[in-house]
Amino acid sequence: MTQKSYAMNFSIILGVSVVLMLFFFILVAHHHDLPDRVQQHRGALLTTGSTVAERIKPVGQLSVASAETQREPLKDAVAAPPPSRDGQQVYQASCVVCHGAGIAGAPKLADKGQWSKRIAKGVDTLYASAVNGVQGSTGAMPARGGNPALSNAEVKAAVDYMVGQSK
Repeated sequence: MTQKSYAMNFSIILGVSVVLMLFFFILVAHHHDLPDRVQQHRGALLTTGSTVAERIKPVGQLSVASAETQREPLKDAVAAPPPSRDGQQVYQASCVVCHGAGIAGAPKLADKGQWSKRIAKGVDTLYASAVNGVQGSTGAMPARGGNPALSNAEVKAAVDYMVGQSK
């Protein structure tokens, strides 16, 4: 290497060193009074007399009222369960998707050939398959027809409806 390249390398190293030292100096100078600033902000918060609960409380509240006049709830009243639907209504709401088109091996409604071997196993087996679901070589049935909101009684009513239509 020539003396010129040594001088160039030295000047690059010197320049980088100066930049790093300048950066370090600015960093230290900026953070020099940080503990004092934190103490000032903490003091401002604590001298206002506010508690933690007051400082973190929500800014506002959302209240949604119905268009109807709200009535007083009846005291000691037991909430009535929602009325259950009959088998045809459950079938139309949940089961028709698969049993109407025969998706995933589901026997079509009113297809006596597909339903006869299932009906022969007994209605209790059909109920258990509908409530718990089935994974088999001929297809899959999700538990409660894929609708977890259905009650056992509604599922059984839908099975009874489909069996009645397929005999």
